[in-house]
Amino acid sequence: MTVLEKVRAAGQSGQLLPGTVENISAWLGAGLPAWAEAGIGELVAQGAWGELNDRFYRYLEFGTGGMRGRTIGVVAAKSETGRLGPLGTPEHPAVGSNMLNDFTVVRATIGLYRYVHGYLAGAGRYDAPKLVIAHDVRHFSRHFCELAASTWSRLGGVAFIFDSPRSTPQLSFTVRWLKAHCGIVITASHNPPHDNGFKAYFEDGAQVVAPHDQGIIAEVNAVPLRELGAYLALDLSRVITLGRPADDAYLAVAAQAALDPALFKRVKFKVVYTNIHGTGGIATVPLLVHAGVSVTEVHEQVAFDPRFPTVKSPNPENAEALSRGIALAEKNGAEVVLATDPDGDRMGCAVRSAGQQNAGRMVLLTGNQIGALLADYRITKCKEIGWIPKEGSAHAALIKTFVTTPLQDAIGRSHGVKVINTLTGFKWIAAKLNGYERHLKGTLLAQEGIALDYDELSLAARARLHGRLGTFYVFGSEESYGYLPNDFVRDKDGNAACLMFAELCAWVKTRGLTVPEYLDELYVRHGYFLEGVINIYYEGATGAAKIRRILDTYRTRPPAAFGDVRVAKFEDFGRQAIRDADGEEIPKQDLYFVTLANGYSYAGRGSGTEPKMKFYLFAQAKVASAAELPAVKQQVKAELDRLKALIEADAKSRAEGA
Repeated sequence: MTVLEKVRAAGQSGQLLPGTVENISAWLGAGLPAWAEAGIGELVAQGAWGELNDRFYRYLEFGTGGMRGRTIGVVAAKSETGRLGPLGTPEHPAVGSNMLNDFTVVRATIGLYRYVHGYLAGAGRYDAPKLVIAHDVRHFSRHFCELAASTWSRLGGVAFIFDSPRSTPQLSFTVRWLKAHCGIVITASHNPPHDNGFKAYFEDGAQVVAPHDQGIIAEVNAVPLRELGAYLALDLSRVITLGRPADDAYLAVAAQAALDPALFKRVKFKVVYTNIHGTGGIATVPLLVHAGVSVTEVHEQVAFDPRFPTVKSPNPENAEALSRGIALAEKNGAEVVLATDPDGDRMGCAVRSAGQQNAGRMVLLTGNQIGALLADYRITKCKEIGWIPKEGSAHAALIKTFVTTPLQDAIGRSHGVKVINTLTGFKWIAAKLNGYERHLKGTLLAQEGIALDYDELSLAARARLHGRLGTFYVFGSEESYGYLPNDFVRDKDGNAACLMFAELCAWVKTRGLTVPEYLDELYVRHGYFLEGVINIYYEGATGAAKIRRILDTYRTRPPAAFGDVRVAKFEDFGRQAIRDADGEEIPKQDLYFVTLANGYSYAGRGSGTEPKMKFYLFAQAKVASAAELPAVKQQVKAELDRLKALIEADAKSRAEGA
């Protein structure tokens, strides 16, 4: 029997899904390179039907922000592995319609090009589509970067790449700096080493949102398999490599994350920093050193390495990823440990504790805690500088996601600034910034006849103009360790976040406090807030069906109670019209927000980047005094843990069809 005959027979016997049979048949008939066809043949010969289903049951979805998936199979074919690179990278990425490989990257690039070309032509703009690409340190990242650039230039566009890995926030800034039409980042953020991804950005420097997202998706899905072969060979002859000026321009704006840089001259303290083998050190270390911070890097984690060999996961929100940094801080007496993920857009940290118990030891802060601390500090500083009136202003905004701690809502209200909640994902925060920019430019043109070049405005000028005519963005964050200090960049920025947090530490030290003591001040002032997360992982085709069942049954059969705590309110963001504090309607999404009768709440959604169902839990309680706070913390945690177990059990039951 031929390979194709064996595939069809496996389909008839139920070993392969119908979609798998259809896609493998199409790929085998598309003139694949010899190694790719051999890889399919090997897996068929092994009877690796589960692997083939996971690789071919669908086309890797190009979602609203791009795509992310495995580049190395669970079962790897010898023809793919070939000769391993010095850092363990196989010779070829794994073949499959549901894998991130040469074929899916070329397909995505062609679709993006055709959308941008049509968009420009529709606007009467006939210049060649201009693209900037950055990549992280993962397996095949440089290869995919060059492949996308080669494809773009062959199609007739102008492609810019960096000479080595760069962070996601630098890509966001560089799109605007070069006045490019779009951007791509090759990264899977903090996913496991076998994954990689392709994120698309538009000319505002932000990840694509409506209407561009659906337009790009349609163009990508319309690219036939037979077109891909012509673009698989690299041609970099017309691709432009960016030099030092691009780095200097980004560092100049990232440095403005510090609102009071003089603090670093008044207060001396030590910082331990780790880039966890990723891109962060390229910008983070220069930012901190130039500000005057004493920085010690975790030597074992400095080198780029797609295997991330010193950690279980290169995720700065995991304690284990910071363990070497914490050990070094205990050894050299550093006061804070800072860490960024592989593409440098997220930041996690540990700080010295206070109080009687564990005094002086390093403790981890959650993303919610970091965001709340930065929000309060930055609003306070903006008032001191005079960018926001002391009583607050409806022309100043704190922006967060719905699944980020409501402590920030309380902080914003107390300061008299507007708090905007968005859907999950920093692209929605960036979309608000784009709207504020367009509003300001339109208002100035209409009222004062001024055609404004927004990118030429200083941060102080932006504060002044928005404070008079629009909305000044003070700070934005999301619970998953993403923070953005200003609107020069349109995605979360781990490099700038490290500088922001170092400044906060310096300020806290001038007050004679530790960071945990500052956090407790916020709790006494606003109430105690505690958050929890439930991650339920379901891999592959069967896993996707389980996640879908949870989402569907929440809509058709919402929960009524968890133990003795009834559900007081159920909000379905996919069906209801929900508006933000600006009065703008939130785009429809499979997100559910559940408010319980005891004042606790939680949100549920399918992850956009990993094969999992995710629940975000929020607990809160009033605090009468600082003396009462320890007891309140203990009571709230016990109740949240109880409810967490009930919510998780209910979700798993729904996944199994119960």
